[in-house]
Amino acid sequence: MDRLQTLQVFVAVADAGSFAAGGRAIGLSAPSVTRGINALEARLGVRLFTRTTRRVRLTEIGTRYLEDTRRILQELQAADDAVSGAAAHPTGLLRINCPNEFGRIHVMPILLEYLDRYPEMRAEIVMVDRVVNIIEEGFDIAVRIGPLPSSGLSAIRAGSVRRVVCAAPDYLARHGTPTTLEDLTAHRILATTTLSANKEWRFGSDYDQVVRIHPRATVSSIAACIEAVRNGWGITRVLSYQVGADLEAGRLEAVLEAYEPPPLPIHLVHSEGRGAVAKIRTFLDLAAQRLRASAILNPSQVSS
Repeated sequence: MDRLQTLQVFVAVADAGSFAAGGRAIGLSAPSVTRGINALEARLGVRLFTRTTRRVRLTEIGTRYLEDTRRILQELQAADDAVSGAAAHPTGLLRINCPNEFGRIHVMPILLEYLDRYPEMRAEIVMVDRVVNIIEEGFDIAVRIGPLPSSGLSAIRAGSVRRVVCAAPDYLARHGTPTTLEDLTAHRILATTTLSANKEWRFGSDYDQVVRIHPRATVSSIAACIEAVRNGWGITRVLSYQVGADLEAGRLEAVLEAYEPPPLPIHLVHSEGRGAVAKIRTFLDLAAQRLRASAILNPSQVSS
């Protein structure tokens, strides 16, 4: 009999007033109950009950011990209920990590829908353009764009993105549309630190076609870069989700599409596997459904 069961036996006997009745209440035989109480008293070095042939009564110290034991068992049950409830129903704080622009465009609308659906939930979303260790930094879920390293994390594929070279129609009308990679040298390049850190753009199915770029400006803000290109300043290279609405509306045009490298996968990653608690499981279900329904992130699936 373990320590927890011994405490449960003690409370049952105290409530019932006899070893036999206490044992029946928790499904144990009278001899098992007697051994449990004797072991408990021996471990504590005190008498918890006075025994008569017909009844047992708590000693003074037994009465005090009963109060503490009952409280401990109630708190343990409450802890169990809280955990099992969290496994079954979304509650508590959900922490999400994702890239800046992807979070702004795609994750925030999903998160707000999720919070409306589950009013007991709270959320914290951290948007940074770096790969974080979700376990060490305490995140429940992260969005990853690109190949996943071996990490032991669970991952759900939600879509893919292209690396798009684009410009505004009026810029292309003034300066011409590049049709080969060599044509880029004749254009004004506005680069982002994210995709152009080493001042080269790689193209082709094997990334073996390399163009050394000489940007007129390099911008750390993707949104600022896109705004400048949208206003006709030059050509840039960004991820397709960052300009999806602009491409659909005709504010920007993609060029050199035949040279694009393979798309980058989008995954939702987490560390809890199949046993994920409800707050994680329900967000993953909603996010995967919404992202997979996006024509920008899954054009072939949505159009088919």
